[in-house]
Amino acid sequence: MPELPEVDALVADMSARLVGVTVAEAEVASFAVLKTFDPPADALRGLAVTGVRRHGKFVDVEVDGLHLVIHFAKAGWLRWVENFSDHPVKKGGPLALRVRIDRGDGPRGGFDVTEAGTRKGLAVYLVRDPQDVPGIAALGPEPLADGFTIRPLLGRRMQVKRLLRDQKILAGIGNAYSDEILHAARLSPFAIAATLDDDEIVRLDTAIREVLTDAVEHAHGKPAAELKDDKRTRMRVHGKAGEPCPVCAEVVAEVVFSDSSLQYCPACQTGGQLLKNRTTSKFVK
Repeated sequence: MPELPEVDALVADMSARLVGVTVAEAEVASFAVLKTFDPPADALRGLAVTGVRRHGKFVDVEVDGLHLVIHFAKAGWLRWVENFSDHPVKKGGPLALRVRIDRGDGPRGGFDVTEAGTRKGLAVYLVRDPQDVPGIAALGPEPLADGFTIRPLLGRRMQVKRLLRDQKILAGIGNAYSDEILHAARLSPFAIAATLDDDEIVRLDTAIREVLTDAVEHAHGKPAAELKDDKRTRMRVHGKAGEPCPVCAEVVAEVVFSDSSLQYCPACQTGGQLLKNRTTSKFVK
């Protein structure tokens, strides 16, 4: 799933390409993906793009007062196309939405929003206010905002891994970067947030800021087609089960849940203890 750094880089790329151009047409290829009906998708036709912003993991394309909002979920992404054919989009397959743009000086290209696989989660909204999107209205604070600290969010008796991933508590962090942050902070993913001591909180604050800032800096400037693969290559423990920890050379371990997994270093994070698999657990949603 694309998380804050990848979405932030994508938004910067979209802003450079789209602001000031006119939407020629927005074609919905999967009506299940479009979660709103008023205004309709064809309301975008002929309007100019005035901005592109990020809210957590959501992309918000502002088009003359309307907002085309996209949440990529686990398997969605965006693909730029320099020149579309004139044929209407075909229903079915990975294509969910096609946005054709008119630069006024050549072929009409634009972008496709696609979703791979059979498990669907991609969501598109067309609204007058981004706060009309329930997921945006419920977002917690941005972890890279000026003055942010995790301390006031920790008074919960919940595992810190789950807290970091809960978008209503903290915006933009998902499964991968929560693993990376906890590794950098030398904290067990099962540590209870409300019981962290001052030193652990300082380490967690520092790790959030440094891991995300570094990831954003690496992601910016890369084409959308490369962002997901680039993210995988930069992971230190996430997705690295069975490989040596880059800090201490201990073998990276894994906890498997019914629909996901997490990775951690026993030596760096759990005092050498191996955490139990929870294949029937709903800990990670």
